[in-house]
Amino acid sequence: MIPRYTRAEIGAVWTPQAKLESWLEVELAATEAWAAEGVVPEEAAREARERAAFTVEAVEEREKVTDHDVAAFVDVVAQSVGEHGRWVHYGLTSSDVLDTALALQLRRAGEAVLASACAYRDALVERALEHRETLCVGRTHGVHAEPTTFGLRLAGFAFEADRNLDRLEEAFAQLAVGKLSGAVGTYASVPPAVEARVMQKLGLGREDVATQVVPRDRHAELLAAIAIAGAGLERFATEVRNLQKTEVREVEEPFAAGQKGSSAMPHKRNPIRTERITGLARVLRGYSQAGIENVALWHERDISHSGAERVILPDATIGLDYMQDLAAKVAAGMKVNEERMRENLGLTHGALFSQRALTALVESGMTRDDAYRVVQENAQRAWDTRTEFRDLLAEAAPDLDLDAVFDYDAYLTHVPEIFERLEALR
Repeated sequence: MIPRYTRAEIGAVWTPQAKLESWLEVELAATEAWAAEGVVPEEAAREARERAAFTVEAVEEREKVTDHDVAAFVDVVAQSVGEHGRWVHYGLTSSDVLDTALALQLRRAGEAVLASACAYRDALVERALEHRETLCVGRTHGVHAEPTTFGLRLAGFAFEADRNLDRLEEAFAQLAVGKLSGAVGTYASVPPAVEARVMQKLGLGREDVATQVVPRDRHAELLAAIAIAGAGLERFATEVRNLQKTEVREVEEPFAAGQKGSSAMPHKRNPIRTERITGLARVLRGYSQAGIENVALWHERDISHSGAERVILPDATIGLDYMQDLAAKVAAGMKVNEERMRENLGLTHGALFSQRALTALVESGMTRDDAYRVVQENAQRAWDTRTEFRDLLAEAAPDLDLDAVFDYDAYLTHVPEIFERLEALR
């Protein structure tokens, strides 16, 4: 991921240095496991732990000769150990190291991603509770429907964020597995006991049946969870963008002192953060598609997944972490224009009370179809002619209790029950 969208903590997980350090963790754990099994001299394992070293530059220079990154890494590390360096990578195949080390990197990336997912959810919860009674219009098909509260709208995003947090936790957890079972997963060159020792030391589970690689459905599950989380962020971002339109103006992104909205039009305050979230969500969906296509490898494996994963796994985790952090800041800092929300409630001149008028007429004894026609004709007339629906209904149905029909509080009767559910997320 480009530096512009990379936060420091998660960016550090995916540097070349961090990748090779993860490889070394696996190599040293394997050498020590072999020593514990009595195959490798204990002195060799001890010296490897004490002396093993590399530089990214040295490995890259060696790879120019080997044209194989793991082989180049092993050559550099073995040379640094000295005489006992011959035991480094003993019995292993490259993917034993690559896939197990990748699980370590993903575990570390997961810590950052889950932290920013929590922060995003919590920001939504707090703003939802703040605006639990802030009346605004609900829209379906982009058209005014019935009154709701802005807090209730945010509560929906908060619960979605919580579901995405659960999905991400599960996806990272099921990826915390490694394998040291050799070239085709038969343990022909490394026994299960060595694998068990390594996984215990690294805090990973064992892949029950591996080929040469850990099956890629695991990685696809993570990328799918990331894409779904991105879609949730995009849904929130799209809502903010729509509410920031000049004609609506109910919500605005934070706008910092000194910020410029346009190089040409000084009056502009554009929803650039939420537009950025929307664009990056598209990238995450593409990565998920690539992850799914990586599942079907030839026989015990090919490397068609490898090149894609070098891009999509770092980028997807870094990108989602950035988007969650950005969305949390938008949620926490956005300006909510309550007065404008009240104004917009009146744009249909009361027509949004149509369902309450319909049910009141039915309760008065009118058939539903007749009641619907009365309400529809007058509600649409109110909207089209800018005449108050209440006045028109008073003429069409003079016996109705209009105070009971045109009552905003009636829409909020059960909202406290929903917010009790939201409180449980705190």
